[in-house]
Amino acid sequence: MSDRVARIDELELYPIEGQDGLTWRPVRRHFDIQAFGVNAYTAEEAGQRLVEAHREEENGHEELYVVVSGHARFVLDGEPHDAPAGTLVHCVSGTLREAFAEEPNTTVLGIGAKPGEAFKPSGWEWTFAGMSLLTQGQEEAARREFE
Repeated sequence: MSDRVARIDELELYPIEGQDGLTWRPVRRHFDIQAFGVNAYTAEEAGQRLVEAHREEENGHEELYVVVSGHARFVLDGEPHDAPAGTLVHCVSGTLREAFAEEPNTTVLGIGAKPGEAFKPSGWEWTFAGMSLLTQGQEEAARREFE
């Protein structure tokens, strides 16, 4: 794997405890992207969570999700949307969003940033990585994430 080309399934994999199967793949961190946030989320089984339920604060990040493989179901402000591979889902700040896999091996790519501002990585990246490592019994690696 070069520093400029990678397959999503080659990236580090972080299962997130308590999120119904949510598995995070840190694309931004892998490439050290500084201009925007970008991550991949994979569900091995149908019904598992792909995007945790959240709402970016008003005037916060807007996000674009791309269903890379498989089939997802997005719920935006309570309204379900069918999203097979190739679907684009745009969420402005303030939109309550979440997504679930409708079939095994579904992957969604999430891209986001706050309009009009220089990008600054969110602290949740280190939290996801550190807590996932800790629950997998990798205490020293978790400590390095939090440092």
